Amino acid sequence: MSRLSEPSTRIVCIRHGESTFNAHHEATGRDPGHIDARLSERGHDQVAAARKRLSDIPFELVVTSPLTRALQTTAGIFSDHPARPDVLVEVLHRECQESSCDIGRAASVLAREFPAFRVDHLPETWWYADGEAGPEGWHVEPRTLFDQRVSGFRDWLRARPERTIAVVGHCTFFYHLTGRWLANCESLDVDLADEPLPRAYG
Repeated sequence: MSRLSEPSTRIVCIRHGESTFNAHHEATGRDPGHIDARLSERGHDQVAAARKRLSDIPFELVVTSPLTRALQTTAGIFSDHPARPDVLVEVLHRECQESSCDIGRAASVLAREFPAFRVDHLPETWWYADGEAGPEGWHVEPRTLFDQRVSGFRDWLRARPERTIAVVGHCTFFYHLTGRWLANCESLDVDLADEPLPRAYG
């Protein structure tokens, strides 16, 4: 039996708070061209609520996407979490790249804006940027590469030694990892050895 199926192991997926892209797209149905979108004011409020909700979980590790809305969410929830978990920035679970908000910013730029996060292990361009950009001006990640990332991240999580892990990431990626669409700042307990993964709270 996989170790992740044992009760002593817990993985909690946490979607980022509402971004400026989310707010604009919900209101208009259009992509506003917000490259690496930041949290909206409502998103910051959602993060504050999640901070209280998750404060009693003894996380050993927090794994966050390098997209800005995820970094802001991670900082807001875990900056002084009682368990003082290690925080790791990982590119495997960045969002499926199909909209402006999914285009990243250079690792050196993130290092200056978010000095509390180590990003020196990331390539300078860590998002998908191969071939020609689409008509909107950004690259769309091929589905085959996205599927490989989801599979690779699942295997990466299964190999981690920690017993309680928070994963801060994105809606579409989490859907393909867990089979559930998560609302902004919703959290989902997952067991990667026993899919589908049913229990959500938030």
